[in-house]
Amino acid sequence: MPIGNDPASVRKRIEAMEHLLERSFTIPGVNYPVGLDSIVGLVPVVGDLVTAAMGAYLVWEARNIGLPKWKLWRMAGNVAFDTAVGAIPIAGDAFDLLFRSNTRNLRIVKRHLDKHHPSSRVIDS
Repeated sequence: MPIGNDPASVRKRIEAMEHLLERSFTIPGVNYPVGLDSIVGLVPVVGDLVTAAMGAYLVWEARNIGLPKWKLWRMAGNVAFDTAVGAIPIAGDAFDLLFRSNTRNLRIVKRHLDKHHPSSRVIDS
């Protein structure tokens, strides 16, 4: 993982964290990608707090590259909404499979970087 504060390094770290939280495993038989957000979220209270902290890390990284406050608030809202609904027993765990706050936040960061730091753009294959 790159350790710099330049936009390209931040982008790679955010993409890696999103992948870990949302798409690091595949459910056998249905080929549906899940990540630590869904798996750790099965542990009551502690799991939701851990994944909320990991989601907050994405917001912190976005702040470091200069995203406007309204985008940071939107990202924080995605994390808060995911945490609040994910804390509901059983229904929240099903919700975690469908609502991918970290993927939404990655999309916000990518749009910003593509517009304001085009040199950090990476062609996705």
